[in-house]
Amino acid sequence: MILKKMGLMMAAGVLAISTITGCNSGSTGDSAAAGQTSANEDGTVDIEVWGTNIGYKPITKGSQLYEFYKEKLGVGVIHPYVEWNGGTNYLNQLNLKIAANEMPDLFIPQQGIEDSLAKNGAIADLTDLLPKYAPNVWEAIPQEMWDVVKANDPTGQGRIYYIPGVVEYGRYAGMIRQDWLDQLGLTMPKTQDEYVKVLEAFRDKDPNGNGQKDELPTGGREQARWMDHLFAMYGVAMFEGYPEWDIYDGELTYSAVTPNMRAALEFAAKLYKEGLIDKESLLNTKDKWDGKIQSDKVGNYFHWVEHGNLILENLEKNTGVKANFTVLPVPEVEGYEGFYTMKRFAPPQWVIKNNKDENKLMATLKLLNNMYDKKNWKDLFLGVEGMHYEMKDGKAVKLPDDKSSQENQLLNPYSTLATLDFTIDLFNSTSSEDSQWAIDQVTRNMQEAQKYAKVIAGDGMPASVYDSFPDINNRTLYVEYATKIILGQYPISKFDEFVDKWNASGGEEVTKRAREWYAKVQK
Repeated sequence: MILKKMGLMMAAGVLAISTITGCNSGSTGDSAAAGQTSANEDGTVDIEVWGTNIGYKPITKGSQLYEFYKEKLGVGVIHPYVEWNGGTNYLNQLNLKIAANEMPDLFIPQQGIEDSLAKNGAIADLTDLLPKYAPNVWEAIPQEMWDVVKANDPTGQGRIYYIPGVVEYGRYAGMIRQDWLDQLGLTMPKTQDEYVKVLEAFRDKDPNGNGQKDELPTGGREQARWMDHLFAMYGVAMFEGYPEWDIYDGELTYSAVTPNMRAALEFAAKLYKEGLIDKESLLNTKDKWDGKIQSDKVGNYFHWVEHGNLILENLEKNTGVKANFTVLPVPEVEGYEGFYTMKRFAPPQWVIKNNKDENKLMATLKLLNNMYDKKNWKDLFLGVEGMHYEMKDGKAVKLPDDKSSQENQLLNPYSTLATLDFTIDLFNSTSSEDSQWAIDQVTRNMQEAQKYAKVIAGDGMPASVYDSFPDINNRTLYVEYATKIILGQYPISKFDEFVDKWNASGGEEVTKRAREWYAKVQK
């Protein structure tokens, strides 16, 4: 099923790029041929924006969030609902949209699609546009980051085709139920052996106290994703389930083909066999896995630490339990240096359609400029009064998460540029008395997670290193072998076969390119 989904996605990608090549000749300013979009009666221009949406309502013309963005940012934002599902379904739908010659005006790219789009002239060259029309964006990104973006230009001209995300702190960690540990009289595990004993206790000793053996000690999601904590203890560079590049034996190497990965997969397979990992881990969608965590059944999971308040509040709403999650220190394994992966250079945040309609192009740049104005960040965080927040005793406080009624707040530069202190202050200044217990946990855990975060050597590597090798970029071979090894369908000895196949199918060439890139950025 996984391979079938990947095949469909790649087919759509090929179709999309073929269509781009045929229909995107001409320059950005060639507006006469295409005509100009008419502004609304109030002078604003509407643009279509695609981004992460994990189940919230879309933004439609005239809706409350549409009107809010129009007032705050001076542009009408149309945001259709596209299921995110870890980015896989989003990318598939985006490729189909591009193939139909209906590219969104502004969107988040995925899995390096921006490289092909830039080469084919489908997205705008931002090198000169940003300083002139969106100076807030230009000034918000450190110059050294822009230098990396230029070095990564797939056209080789040193131009800028995307706006990067910049993260100055570690965002990810394993989260463990401190209240379950306390209930069972257990201390926080420090070593792998202690960690396994905790998982066994979670499985066998009814820590949620409902008299049923329904606890899931730990787990993850389809395509062997979102269980990075099981790999972190072996020093495997992993980002949301995607193997990354780091230094192994003195050289930049893809973590998926290292002895570290072999050991981590062997450990994960052992946990699965012993019922310490949710048996449905490799079938769980995001919603299904979140649902299990929020139903008081999961003892340990991996995710963004700063999204923990959503988990906590939904868990309480669903079960009445005020859970206590805390950061799982990376368990010690002899012979390995464990860490949670940190990337200062976040994946590309935004690309702009190479729009022949100058009104649309200027409106898109206006939106970005106003969105990156720090004076607007708190308002963007709060959203629409009555939908996303309410005034209580003169203080704006965020309302509980409600996907059935809340439109998706997709414009959030504070999450891709802010520092740890700024984000913590934002949470604390907009929390309600009812939610402060959850915010206190989250801010405590955000600070604790920094102890275990390490910036990997491959931070900022361009997707162009995978050119002509889409299966490697999409982890096709890795997902197949990792899944079957964890499920026990393959013995761990099959890992060596995977490494050989990976190298033979383009891995050697990709490694050569990656090391050349690393040597260049180290100068």
